Amino acid sequence: MNKLPDFPWDRLEPYKERALAHPDGIVDLSVGTPVDPVPEIVQAALVQAADSPGYPLTHGTKGLRESAAGWLRRRHGVGVEQHDVLPLIGTKEFVAWLPTYLGAKRVVFPELAYPTYDVGARLAGAAGVASDGLLALGPQHVDLVWVNSPGNPTGRVLPPEHLRKVVSWARERGTVVASDECYLELGWEERPMSILHPDICGGSHEGLLAVHSLSKRSNLAGYRAGFVTGDPALVKRLLEIRKHAGMLMPAPVQAAMSAAFADDVHADQQRERYAARRTLLRPALEQAGWTIEHSTAGLYFWATNGQSAWDQVSKLSEIGILVAPGDFYGSAGGRHIRIAITATDERIGAAVRRLQ
Repeated sequence: MNKLPDFPWDRLEPYKERALAHPDGIVDLSVGTPVDPVPEIVQAALVQAADSPGYPLTHGTKGLRESAAGWLRRRHGVGVEQHDVLPLIGTKEFVAWLPTYLGAKRVVFPELAYPTYDVGARLAGAAGVASDGLLALGPQHVDLVWVNSPGNPTGRVLPPEHLRKVVSWARERGTVVASDECYLELGWEERPMSILHPDICGGSHEGLLAVHSLSKRSNLAGYRAGFVTGDPALVKRLLEIRKHAGMLMPAPVQAAMSAAFADDVHADQQRERYAARRTLLRPALEQAGWTIEHSTAGLYFWATNGQSAWDQVSKLSEIGILVAPGDFYGSAGGRHIRIAITATDERIGAAVRRLQ
């Protein structure tokens, strides 16, 4: 195993303390944790399944798999068989362990990326390569490529033609492509597409995996509820490994997940909340001197005022606003900050007043 980096969020503590000292309290726009209520329909399903004394199924219930597959078909034009859906105990654990599951020796991920892609490569003892240009990687074999659209931290949407090139490149080399699509429902100025969409993959899911989460769509970060689907042979292989490892999603969470993916009303309402917060916060940031780049989807603004990331973090902490420095996501983020829109309406309003 390669040495793990220090946990980046610990470095924010001094700035958090400064922001907490503001007379009107902190406005925490750093981690991006959901703050709105869990939908009642989901809570009810959890309670109804609370009497679950037996071991749950690693593969999940048929109802859960059908609900997830139905959501993909209904909302995103992606057809998968229900037996090719595999529930995850939150998607972060899967991102961290997929290189190990695959026995990967070389893993490629975006230059600006969710840090767990790199951590997963290190846990597997693999070489992790941050690169946005696959053609520049040379002849050495790549076992796994991560793509992330809409992207964290930038909110960038990868064009269909780019995704098609990634699929073609990977299939020519026998490389697995894992697409982190946890923000797929949150397109704003652009509409993201799943790598499993027929227009991207040509109707075949060979060599492809797509990872989905309910943390942001349904405010279920505390439930640890997600799934992976795609290539039937890969999903079957992953299922067997997870059976041996005891990676079991609790039965009540499976029931809650089924209810969440079957209902679009609460997701549309949550999307409207985020849209309203974006509409308020973006002009306040721009008028205060920040330029917003990409950020056409997802739950973050990727912003810069030209200073170093940590100088920007410090400046905002002085008015009680906590954000994440861009270098948490790679050295290319050294002059950017990531600003989440997951605070309450009241806290977003407080941030706007302070920026003004």
